[in-house]
Amino acid sequence: MTSPIYVAIDTPDLDRARAVAEAVKRHAGGLKLGLEFFCHNGRAGVLELADLDLPLFLDLKLHDIPNTVAKAIQALSPITPSVLTVHAAGGRAMLEDAKAAAPAGTKVVAVTVLTSLDSGDLASIGVPGNSRAQVERLTDLAKDAGLDGIVCSGNEVAAARARWKNGFFVVPGIRPTNTAIGDQKRVMTPRDALDAGASILVIGRPITGADDPAVAVREIAGTL
Repeated sequence: MTSPIYVAIDTPDLDRARAVAEAVKRHAGGLKLGLEFFCHNGRAGVLELADLDLPLFLDLKLHDIPNTVAKAIQALSPITPSVLTVHAAGGRAMLEDAKAAAPAGTKVVAVTVLTSLDSGDLASIGVPGNSRAQVERLTDLAKDAGLDGIVCSGNEVAAARARWKNGFFVVPGIRPTNTAIGDQKRVMTPRDALDAGASILVIGRPITGADDPAVAVREIAGTL
């Protein structure tokens, strides 16, 4: 069975990224490459890590007018990520165009509410209600727009899956027991997130910041 753990490699250092990827390869289900990595290394860096034959989750959180997002996705070629993120807040037309522009086989998932935000943060930008209500609204939007799934915290994934039985649910903000939460506000343990309905788990610092990333990912996998 393929591991649901995608290791978040958020570093501009390509050599460091490759070393971590090599270390976790046997026990991870894939690699998550975000803005920090992509802005420094671009397509060439992504393609270099693709040589490791692990699924790649390209976490660019695209958010712009529909045509710009579609053209940006097309410009990623020849990269064919397993998972690609856009922001649900971009609206239905943007989501539809993003999915249409993505390579066949790429799951396009919509970011709902960042795990660094709580209800107070949402209120400050004019979003009514709590994070769960916003995730539910954006889950319905992503589903109706024909996307493959969403990104949400473990605290909302059960509610999202109840609305979208066959959706693909990416859960970041995963923190093993007794691990510092850092700048995250809505976190959950790996086992609890899977039990709540997560499809894949995005785990970064508890693995990449460990003295031995291979041991760290193996220990987390052992709790699943």
